[in-house]
Amino acid sequence: MKNLFFWLISLVYISNAGAQVYTTSSGTVKFFSKTTAENIDAANNQVKAALDSKTGNLEFAVSINSFLFKKALMQKHFQENYIESEKFPKSTFKGSITDNAAVKYGTDGTYPVSVKGKLTMHGVTKEVVVPGKITISGSKAVLSGDFNVLLEDYNIKVPANNASQIAKSIKVSVDCSLQKK
Repeated sequence: MKNLFFWLISLVYISNAGAQVYTTSSGTVKFFSKTTAENIDAANNQVKAALDSKTGNLEFAVSINSFLFKKALMQKHFQENYIESEKFPKSTFKGSITDNAAVKYGTDGTYPVSVKGKLTMHGVTKEVVVPGKITISGSKAVLSGDFNVLLEDYNIKVPANNASQIAKSIKVSVDCSLQKK
């Protein structure tokens, strides 16, 4: 029910006359933590995203429980101890492409962009600016970018006995192929 509500609100929020709306429910968000003790990575291939090509408004919704790890114990610790997915089941981003006029949605190509908006994770909302690119190919818009998240910015606590295994700054990668609706 929450997912349906998200999509209805998203479509109302970004829809207006003449707009081309691009959406997906199978985008990918990955994260990577590198330390001398251990590298940790996870991927989520069930990311929902919507883009209004006219305004550049952009939204993402990421279910925390959909992140998959190579080791089941890492996944359990991530969900229960660090990100507390029962309490904070999703992360969201709402913002816009700051240089949307430079993207030629009707012309195939790759366009560098900057995205500015509010990232909500672990119950904390922060404004972020993320460099990325949009690749237009026919009726698809592929959004990609990398940025870092500081755990302390989102009140994510790592127990002292695990501090050497988890980086304080986590690299997040986004790769979402959206289809024009």
